[in-house]
Amino acid sequence: MEEDDKKLLDDKPLMEDDTEELEDPEVVLDCVPREAEQKAGLGSSCPGIEQSKDKQKQRLTAQEKMQASLLRRDLSQVDQLHEEKDLFIQKTRGELRACRRRMELLVKQQESVAAEMAAERAANNMAAMGRLEAASQRLCSELKNEWDLQARMMAVLQQSESALWQIEVQEGQLEDARKSAQEEAAAARRGLQERAAKQLDREMGASEKAEQNRLLRARRCVHLQKELGLRQQKLVEEAQKNHRKALKFLKASLGRIREQEQKEELETREHMRRRMDAVLALKNSISANRETLRKFQAWGQTKRELAEQQAQAEKKAILAQGGDAFKHLCHQRRRQELEAQNRAFEEEQKRRKQEIVSRLLKEEAVEDRRRPRPEPPRPAGQRSLRDQTWSYVATVCDGQNAEAPPCCPLENKSRFYQSSLLLTAISSESVQGDGSSLSGEDTLAWPEIPGLWKEDYKPFQVSKEDVDRKPVGGTKMDKDILARTMQRLRSGVIHKQVASGREFRGCPFNSKPKFIHFKDFDVGKVYKKKITLINATYTINYCKLVGVDEGLQDFIHVDFDPPGPLSAGMSCEVLVTFKPMINKDLEGNVSFLAQTGGFSVPLKCSTKKCSLSLDKELIDFGSYTVGETAIRTITLTNTGGLGTRFRFLLASETCEMDTSQSALKLSSIFTYEDKSFYDKFTTSFSEHQMEGNESSPTDVPSQKESGKLDVKEQEEGHPIESEGVTLTTIMTIPPNEEQMEFSLGETTEGDIGPFSSIKVPVIFTPIVPGTVQNSFKVVFKNQQCPTLYFKVVGVAIDVPVWVLKPNVDLKICMYDRLYQDSILVHTRSKAALRLKFEVCKELRGHMELLPETGYIQALSSYSVQLKFLPRHSLPEDAGKYFDKETRVLEAPMTIWVADQIKPLGFTVHAVVTTSDLELSPAGLDFGYCTIYEAIRTQISLCNHSLLPQEFGFVGLPKFVDIQPNDGFGTILPLETLQLDVIFQPTKAKEYNFELICKSEINRCFKLACRAVGVHPPLELSHYQIKFAATSLYDTSVATLYVINSHLSMNSLTHSVPRIGSEDAFPVGPTSFEFLLPPDSPITISPLVGTVWPGKRCLVRVAFRPVLPSELIHQEAFQALSRKAEIKLSQKETVTQRKDQRRPSFSMLRLQNQDRLLQASASQPPEVQKEDLASSSQEYQSAQASLTRSFQGKFDKFVVPCVVASGDTKDRKGTEPLSFSPHNTLYLELWCPAVAPSIVVTSDKGKTIINFGDIAAGHRGIKKVSIQNISPEDLDLEYSVLNPDGPFVLLNPTIRLPSGETQVLDLSFSPRESVLAQETLDIITKKGTLSLALMGTGVASTITCSIEGDVLNMGYVIARESVSLGFKLQNNSLLPIKFSMQLDSLSSRSRDQHRLPQFLASPDQRTEVVGTQNYSGQSVFSVVPVEGIMEPGKAQDFTVTFSPDHESLYFSDRLQVVLFEKKVSHHILLKGAAREHMMFVEGGDPLDVPVESLTVIPPFDLEHREEAEELKPILVTLDYVQLDPDTQAPPATRELQVGCIRTTQLSAKKTVEFSMDNIAALQHKGFTIEPSKGSVERGQTKAISISWTPPIDFDPDHPLMASALLQLRGDVKETYKVLFVAQVVTGP
Repeated sequence: MEEDDKKLLDDKPLMEDDTEELEDPEVVLDCVPREAEQKAGLGSSCPGIEQSKDKQKQRLTAQEKMQASLLRRDLSQVDQLHEEKDLFIQKTRGELRACRRRMELLVKQQESVAAEMAAERAANNMAAMGRLEAASQRLCSELKNEWDLQARMMAVLQQSESALWQIEVQEGQLEDARKSAQEEAAAARRGLQERAAKQLDREMGASEKAEQNRLLRARRCVHLQKELGLRQQKLVEEAQKNHRKALKFLKASLGRIREQEQKEELETREHMRRRMDAVLALKNSISANRETLRKFQAWGQTKRELAEQQAQAEKKAILAQGGDAFKHLCHQRRRQELEAQNRAFEEEQKRRKQEIVSRLLKEEAVEDRRRPRPEPPRPAGQRSLRDQTWSYVATVCDGQNAEAPPCCPLENKSRFYQSSLLLTAISSESVQGDGSSLSGEDTLAWPEIPGLWKEDYKPFQVSKEDVDRKPVGGTKMDKDILARTMQRLRSGVIHKQVASGREFRGCPFNSKPKFIHFKDFDVGKVYKKKITLINATYTINYCKLVGVDEGLQDFIHVDFDPPGPLSAGMSCEVLVTFKPMINKDLEGNVSFLAQTGGFSVPLKCSTKKCSLSLDKELIDFGSYTVGETAIRTITLTNTGGLGTRFRFLLASETCEMDTSQSALKLSSIFTYEDKSFYDKFTTSFSEHQMEGNESSPTDVPSQKESGKLDVKEQEEGHPIESEGVTLTTIMTIPPNEEQMEFSLGETTEGDIGPFSSIKVPVIFTPIVPGTVQNSFKVVFKNQQCPTLYFKVVGVAIDVPVWVLKPNVDLKICMYDRLYQDSILVHTRSKAALRLKFEVCKELRGHMELLPETGYIQALSSYSVQLKFLPRHSLPEDAGKYFDKETRVLEAPMTIWVADQIKPLGFTVHAVVTTSDLELSPAGLDFGYCTIYEAIRTQISLCNHSLLPQEFGFVGLPKFVDIQPNDGFGTILPLETLQLDVIFQPTKAKEYNFELICKSEINRCFKLACRAVGVHPPLELSHYQIKFAATSLYDTSVATLYVINSHLSMNSLTHSVPRIGSEDAFPVGPTSFEFLLPPDSPITISPLVGTVWPGKRCLVRVAFRPVLPSELIHQEAFQALSRKAEIKLSQKETVTQRKDQRRPSFSMLRLQNQDRLLQASASQPPEVQKEDLASSSQEYQSAQASLTRSFQGKFDKFVVPCVVASGDTKDRKGTEPLSFSPHNTLYLELWCPAVAPSIVVTSDKGKTIINFGDIAAGHRGIKKVSIQNISPEDLDLEYSVLNPDGPFVLLNPTIRLPSGETQVLDLSFSPRESVLAQETLDIITKKGTLSLALMGTGVASTITCSIEGDVLNMGYVIARESVSLGFKLQNNSLLPIKFSMQLDSLSSRSRDQHRLPQFLASPDQRTEVVGTQNYSGQSVFSVVPVEGIMEPGKAQDFTVTFSPDHESLYFSDRLQVVLFEKKVSHHILLKGAAREHMMFVEGGDPLDVPVESLTVIPPFDLEHREEAEELKPILVTLDYVQLDPDTQAPPATRELQVGCIRTTQLSAKKTVEFSMDNIAALQHKGFTIEPSKGSVERGQTKAISISWTPPIDFDPDHPLMASALLQLRGDVKETYKVLFVAQVVTGP
């Protein structure tokens, strides 16, 4: 009974957990059907529209297909939900029945207990009564719990049934969509079957057609092989026939060739001897030059050393005298540079002077030699071109500095001035031939001095002794003449004025105003002022404007109209316009000339300046009590036209503006210093200031621009920021620790405009009794404004009562904890005083002072108790006294003293913090965890307090562990600790527990946790694999087993696989699958498998580390970027060396900055967007570099293994097996990767050995260098290559010492055209190095442009030659070495005892070498004989036919031999030769194509005519008549009459032919057309012969006839043509 009760009690919480878990799917049921309805509506509407539009087969669009797929997914989801809900309802009903059975059992137990209680009551057994009453109460409580459980389950059941009804309703709504989807699926399957059937029919037809083509090609191939065999046999016979004929000529030819070779060898030796002599002479010359160069270098080194010693001696002498050696060296080097420049300038001037003089002398000489011609009339006053040239030379040489006066009285001395100007021009510079300086009125079409413009003009060189050197600007005599001339000119203009016997002396005109002043001008604006000139002389006077000073000519323009004669006292106006271009003060004069003398009006242009002053220099506040405040005002006034920035500071403080200005000056000095001086020396700050005045002229515009920028920024109101200077607006200047009584108001820094003033308040707050004084200063950004100072004085009077500690610091306090302290109050008064202690109203609920009122005796102290108990409402109550961010409390306390105006105060400081510890997250859900693993989850423990606290997790279950330190430790203020909570279930069930964390003040913080334990049906033999250290691109292998130990469903004998408290996993075959992470170096085999109960499956895990492709790409891009930078720097270096002119320092800096910007802008788009393939050279080089520098890497991978019930072979098609993610097993892999012990050092570390394209039958060898980079010696082993393959390792090495390199020889010998690839593994105890061997065997194939491999050279006149060409095309990927061989020149061993060729029948003749020349030279020749054809290129060949006698049977065979081994083509060469220009071709052969080696002498003149009549031609005609009743076509034959093109001179250019006896032939049935005609040179004409049997023809006897054919060319030839005709009645 008690065991049943315990069982019921144990089952109760499980039921509750199940109920809570079963309620979860309802959330999904509420949202999924609505979505399904919407998608179903869309899906059902689409088929309806399709059926109404088109009932035939119609393809769905992409959107309709997507909607259909979504509809099918929703239907399957609704079906799944229906099944789950149905299963849930069945399970709930079963649990409800079990609950009711338990209730019935409890009722029965209550009845039995009541009966026992009645019996025991009757027996008056009180002990049994107590026990039975307790049992009855327990049964009542259990019964009540069961009733509650039944009610909850009924409610859950009702909800589930309602949800099931909703699902069924939705399934009914989706029924139409389901049917339409099924119909569409069926239609799609039918369509696929139809398309498959059509495709099968097409493939069957194509296969039949391919089979027919194959049979046809086979028959053609057999036929061609037969023909080729017959032709080959014939060619061999002809070659054997002609071999013996050419053998005797071959020996003579070889002898001549040997003689020629010996002659060439002697010539070659002589040429080599001459070259060796030349090389020896060159070597001796180089040695001599080296010796001379060495002497010059030693002389230069000695000279430099002497100069350096001299410089050191001078430096020591200067230092001994107390001088500055550095400055002396600097000036000395500058003086040397100036002297070098002066020398260069003098040489240039001398050269130009010589050039000008030589040209002028040459022109004068040419002009003297010219004939005198009358000069054309010129207009009056116009100068000649020569005069203009002289004046132009003088103007250019003068520099156009001296301006000629308006009225020049020196016209009478033009010749003297011309000569002086010419001398000045010769001493100044050469004349530039610019036509723009000459007058545009004259034409230069006919120059007056023609010698200067001739192309063949050569300047006349004047010796240095004939030319006197004169200084720039003319000689002293020229200057004296010019001064005397100007003095005479002025003496003629200026006159003395005498009136009434008095001579006027003084300024002739008075100016009003007397002083022209442009004040506070702005650059770029225009200013105008008028002045009045009053005649101050005695009589009439004149006034003329002379001009302004030279320094003002670019900025001042004077508008003055001379008024003519002015009487005394009369005036005239002058308008002066000023347009400033630079921000600089200018001073000068405006000069006028009067009749009595010159006068000037002073002019001044002043820039904007500041004029600042203070209204007072001393401020006296008088006497004030401590705590009171007094204010005085001081005024800063600017009476200038330029504003500036000011700042009020204490006199003891430093001004940042001064240092910034000095820094700016120093930076400008460094920036604009001369480059040569800056590069050579490094000077101190004082020396830079000393040399600042010698800076380059580029300083002036830069300073002007900076001044403009400052003024512009001040006008716009923007703050000025410079390098190293930061100006901020400070509201009040905080006083220092010594003087805190005086302070300034808000306006202590700002901008003061022109003609304005600013008032600054000065505040006096006495703190310490006594006399106080302080000094202030006003500094300005404008350095021209001096610093202003003023002094402040005041007297402070003390109070009688004070607190010893005005600040009470309670340190850090926690909420809801009490803190106390005592405050001691002192008095210096000689009478007792009443004190009242007051806490501010906001903090009265948290802080109090006890007592609130007290009396302090004379000259004593009084103690007050402070109590502080902070509440959690302190941040809201304290208000402004509490900072919520920093948690700092500053509470002001007040002590009121009787008869004292100012109260006494002190401040209580405290940092209030909380004691909370926060655990995040608030709850932990470990989810599903198998019993073979542990789940680690991180939680955060945050200390919100500002004090450290100790903590600890207490009461932990056995299946939970917290690390580190088992959950105990100390947490620092505001620190967050990360703790690991490790959960490892012991069995399959549901876990609900709490983690309790306690602090040192006994505060508890709880963390709720839940988990589900899972017992998976499979297990692994190892859940963790630690691979050994594996080198890159090597492989490590480990094995493990997947075990299925689930044999029985009996849960009493052992624990069965299940998920939590669900049903047990069924017994049977179980499948698994490992899910590898992407881009991981792990390989698992097999990934998928099935394990039967009681069995295990072996799994192989391989680890192969490789380098990431992103890292390799990055390294390759960096290498390419470095190459691009090196090329760019080299290009810049070459460009800089080419520059002949040396730029200044500032220009060079700008150029360098531009180049850097261009380099930085050009690198990223060229390198960062380039795509590198893995087979590229850069990629492989980067991979080898990273492999050598690899430092090692450790990775940890967790590979999940999902488990499903069933066998993978039993699944239908591609349908996956159903598996639960909670049964997943996890395999942990530790993968350390290290650098390889052996690396490839050749070819930038590439492990892919590509032999490239190798011709079949040849061999290629590659050398691979491997190096041992490990610290120990290694033994090498090699994998076995394919013995029948093309790759062979020639020199295997067994041992490789540490740090050494070994070269391996690998060969590739392809036998056919094939792409070969193999892997050679070099195995050591530390790893394996794999070499990928690749190569391509290429067959050498060429094609010939000759069709039929027969080249017919035609007819040639004997002892002349003709050439024809053909091409051979290389169609392979390799260059092919070829050689051309003629059979007539080849030596072959043949049987000499054979029947002569002329005695053999035509079918038995196989020789291809026909008639040869009598001279022994070859009839045919080919060029070139040998060479190399590039891939894809064609080679042109020229065959020359050169016969030396008449024959019709010249022939030879040309063989194309590739690589000196393989014969590619046989080309048959044919040709015929005649002594005369005509020939007849055609007819049946009457002789053999072999000539006798005996030379037949020509016929004598007496028998020539007889010999000509004996040339027969046999023409046989066969009339084929198969049907006697039908007339057959006539039998036809042709004869070709030709005329050979020749280079010989001949009287006749054509060949005439004629045939007699035409009438007799026609009578016998022959028809000949044409019977006569002519043939041009190089042409042929056909004579057509046709025969039809006459009526009286006897078929049993052939018809024979003859006719004479005469040819007339250079000679006359007669042929007797014999016609034999017969009738053929059968095939």
